[in-house]
Amino acid sequence: MNNTLHRIKEFIDYKGITNQSFEKSIGFSNGAFASQLKNNRTIGVDKLENILKVYPDINPEWLLTGKGDMLKNAGYTTNEETKTTVKEPKTAYIRKEKETGKGIPLISIEAMAGFGSGDIQVMNYDSELYNIPEFTELNVDFMIRVKGSSMYPKYSSGDIVACKKLLLTDLFFQWNKVYVLDTTQGALIKRIKKGSDSEHVLIVSENSNYDPFELHLSQIYAVSIVCGVIRLE
Repeated sequence: MNNTLHRIKEFIDYKGITNQSFEKSIGFSNGAFASQLKNNRTIGVDKLENILKVYPDINPEWLLTGKGDMLKNAGYTTNEETKTTVKEPKTAYIRKEKETGKGIPLISIEAMAGFGSGDIQVMNYDSELYNIPEFTELNVDFMIRVKGSSMYPKYSSGDIVACKKLLLTDLFFQWNKVYVLDTTQGALIKRIKKGSDSEHVLIVSENSNYDPFELHLSQIYAVSIVCGVIRLE
């Protein structure tokens, strides 16, 4: 059994992307990876290098040997003020909490990395739950607090936006809507517009001081659409 191929498949499933999207992102021909996996073949060094380049969050040691965590710095967070990295408490599953009827979870934007795979994972201290009927009716999955001024005046720093998770395997963007993206550049709350081709989207801020930029679809790990906002005066 080629364990490296099976670990790659595990990573693909974790990301919530299709085999076809993965193959295209690393330069495989259509169906090549699925064929290798089915026939238990080996994968070339050049393709492994491409995987690590296109998906920089993957842990190389885990990919090659199975040792350690799937993701770099899994279970750790960095304090931006002190630049120190600390181990976080055991993660809790928001979906499980929601099924108890306790409310909608409010998480930090830093804790949302990887939220597109399976149940949303957040740290225990971020899993505050709130009962907001208007958001409950919209079937939102979680809420996050806006940070920074890039989306001002639509959203101010401190506003709370309600988000509904979308599947990457069945994703289409409603142009000019606001989304929350988990990307290679971190978590982004941005307006999404049509890119220069079918492989890119245009990332737009409301604040004109922030220039728009294009992002390749392979650099997007998870997507949620913003359904509403709570603003405190």
